[in-house]
Parts: sequence; structure tokens; C-alpha cells
Amino acid sequence: MVKNKKRFPLFQTFRNSSSIPASKNSVLETANQSISVESSNETSTAAPYSGQFECETGNYHTFCPISCVSWLYQKIEDSFFLVIGTKTCGYFLQNALGVMIFAEPRYAMAELEESDISAQLNDYKELKRLCLQIKQDRNPSVIVWIGTCTTEIIKMDLEGMAPTLEAEIGIPIVVARANGLDYAFTQGEDTVLAAMAQKCPAREGRLKNINLPIARSAIRADETLKSARTSVEDQATKTVTSNSSNSINADPPISNKQLKELVLFGSLPTTIANQLQLELKRQGINVSGWLPSARYSDLPALGENVYVCGINPFLSRTATSLMRRRKCKLISAPFPIGPDGTRAWVEKICNVFGIVPTGLEEREKTIWTNLTESINFIKGKSVFFMGDNLLEISLARFLIRCGMVVYEIGIPYMDKRFQAGELALLEKTCIKMKVPFPRIVEKPDNYYQIQRIKELKPDLVITGMAHANPLEARGITTKWSVEFTFAQIHGFTNTKDLLELVSRPLRRNKNLENHDSLSKTFALQ
Repeated sequence: MVKNKKRFPLFQTFRNSSSIPASKNSVLETANQSISVESSNETSTAAPYSGQFECETGNYHTFCPISCVSWLYQKIEDSFFLVIGTKTCGYFLQNALGVMIFAEPRYAMAELEESDISAQLNDYKELKRLCLQIKQDRNPSVIVWIGTCTTEIIKMDLEGMAPTLEAEIGIPIVVARANGLDYAFTQGEDTVLAAMAQKCPAREGRLKNINLPIARSAIRADETLKSARTSVEDQATKTVTSNSSNSINADPPISNKQLKELVLFGSLPTTIANQLQLELKRQGINVSGWLPSARYSDLPALGENVYVCGINPFLSRTATSLMRRRKCKLISAPFPIGPDGTRAWVEKICNVFGIVPTGLEEREKTIWTNLTESINFIKGKSVFFMGDNLLEISLARFLIRCGMVVYEIGIPYMDKRFQAGELALLEKTCIKMKVPFPRIVEKPDNYYQIQRIKELKPDLVITGMAHANPLEARGITTKWSVEFTFAQIHGFTNTKDLLELVSRPLRRNKNLENHDSLSKTFALQ
């Protein structure tokens, strides 16, 4: 079945369709165009990608998006995820997550049987019975319904039933459609966070974790300027002016218009989230909250004076929801993957908050220096991305900075506006490393990709699990793209782990070659 991608007007991608397999020369073609760096604090229309960008008509050959349950139910500690699908979905979750029933995880399957699909049973009554049982057994703060391909095909009205049912049982219900017909692997998390953004409280008055030093310094500067003008105009107010200048050390009242609050969206392990928060805190920026938060009751307050920034490139639907429905301001920054991406991410946030970042350049140089041995091993080797988890642009940029040659970046879905900062950094990195801009192919056709792989003969192919074994059988070194999704690759401190994921299969093959040559030597003796 052909899986058609839903498009959203705000992030409409303009593409040139092409299904013709490219030659090696065309893959390495590039245009010598200057990079237009975006200076706006919010997402705006970015300069077009200078390299070759195409869209093919291939199906989604990716991991199922309902697998997002595996990390989201651990991140949101007081939640319960109910996946509404068939036995196939249940088998997939049990095998992919490796959790048996007796472990009592905070997720379950609502299996649709023939009577459900043929409308012989009442969907509302069945879901109410299951939710009441969940409330009695686990008493979660929120229940998340995960729709699957089956609920999409039979047109089950989950969004219509949820408000009535949550009023009856007294527990909030979040509805997310994570079906594989419309979404790629990691976009399952995107649909959950977009739905959860609607449950965040509205921003009213002052929040606790706001960037007070920034706001107060601005107010003090205004007060000082007003005091100086007053003293020039009227000498009689000299004493009042001196008294106000002496009281500058006190915390002045802050109006809502002068506050800039930062909310980060994207699911990360707590340790990595704390590391990123610490990086921003070193620059004098406090994070008001995370979406998702560890507890449902701690969801961040959203409103017009709240700036939001993503930490993963597959969260475009969440960004759309935050801007359109919650009136937040999006910071279009590269993503904090690799030391170069993390530095650019922090710098862009500092730029929006009017802060001059300090110490980032030295820290990035130190990390690159410490990884010299690992970088020298992969330097000059080639890599080909078949496309699976939407992290391909960020990973390609990092590997180009490490000295690798990227032949092609296949990606299931490309949102040019949301990834504008990442694309600009990719071009800047290519110019810095003096390499051609890589070819980007959205929704790639696997048949043509295999032909290009045969022609280009890359040293490494990063692909989904479905293609790894067939390619290995043909002598092509592969790496599962799903490993990058579950590994800790964000921030400065995880650069070595990220580099190890790429170099491990190359080292393994090198060791096998050495072992084979050694065995042949002993055999001749």
C-alpha cells in the first residue's frame, strides 16, 4: 500500500519530483552559492538549500511510529499509554520493547477484533471499560491513546470520544495518531507532543523559572536613563534621582512584556536534559520547562511571551502546534547533536535572549582535539544515508565535520522551515571542510537507492533494519539507524558515544579482514 504523507500549510515543503537514478558525478555536483544565515529570532523562510534536493515517490520503509511508546512512557512517569490496534501491533511492541506482560509496564494494548472492526460493538463503551480498569489498577495522571493504522482505516473517532470519556472518569486523555500510513518512525513522538501541547496550561502572570537577570538588567537600564533625563530637566528632583539610583540593587518589578521564557520540547533522558539545561544556565538562561515533562502536572505554561526551541529535527508538527495554537515564538536553531550542533544551538538561543555567549568556541575545540584518534580513523571514508529516523541531516552534518564524505542523505520527510537552521549549518560545514554539498532525497525510492549504492560503493550505509542484512550479504557495511534514536547523542559530553556508533562497524570489518589474512597466513604455513 502506498503511504501518502500528510502536509501542513505552515511547513509546506516545495519539492522537485524526480525518480531518475543519479550518477556518481551528479551526486557530487554542487553550486557555488553563498549561504544566507537567518538572523531572525523566529522561524522565517530560509534561503533554499544550495545542494541538490529531490523528492522521489518511495514508500515509508521505516520502523513503526507506535514504537515511540517505548521511551515516552518512561519519560512521563505518571502516564499510561493505551495503543489501540490489532494483534500485530501488540506483537510488534512486545518484540521491539522486550517487555513481558508480567512486568506490568505503563502501557497496554486495546486489541481490535472482528466485532470491533465490523462495528458490532460500541467503541465508546469498550474504551470506557478499559480506561476504568486502568484507573483502578494504575491510577495515572494522564492516559494517552495511540491510534494505529487500523483505527485510521476504520475511521474510529478517538478525538470525539476522548473529551466525553475524560469528563466521566476524571483523568485527562491525550489522543495521538501514530499510524504508519501517514508518519515515519520518530514522528510518533511528534504527534504525541503536538497533542500534549494542547493540554499545557495557559501562561498567566509570572512564572517561577523565568530569566530574571535579563529582564531586571533591562529595567534597571531604563530606570537609569529616565533618572538621568529627569535630573537634567529639573534640578528639584535631584534627591529623588539619587535615591532611586541607590536602590538599583533591589529587584525591580517586572512586567509580562519584559519577560522572555524558554521552553524546550523533545523527549530526552533526564541526564541529557539536565546537561543541556546546565549549558544554557552557564550563559545565564534558565529553562522554564520541558515538553514532555517528567510528570503531567509539571507541563510548562505556554503563551505569547514564551520562546520554544526543539532538540530533535522530527518535531515539526509540535512546532506548528506551539506557534499556531499556543502563540509561542519558535527559535529556529540547529539541533544539539555533536559539538558543532550543540554550540550553534546554544549560540542561537543566546542571540534571541540578547546574551553574548562565552566559552563555547574553546569547549568545542577541546572536544574535537580529544577525539582526534577516532576522527582520523573515519576521515576520508564515505557514508550513505538510506533514511529512517529523520535525524539524517544532523548526523550527516556531524560526520562531514569529522572528515567523512556523504554521498546521499535519504530522509522520509523533510520540513525545510523547521530544519532551516540545520540546513544552514550543513552548508556552512561543507564550505568549511571544502567538500561538495550532499544530495538530499526526500521519501527515497529504495530500488533507485540500491542502484546508487552499487555504483558509489560507500564504506558505510546507515539504514533501517529491514535492509541491513541484505546489504551485508552483498558485502556492504551497514549500521542500524534505529540505534541513533535510542542512543544518547545530544550535547557536548556524548560526542564520543556518537562517534563510536559510526566507527564500530568499520572497526569490526577491519578486524575481520585482519583475522582472515592472519588465518590464510597460518594455513599456508
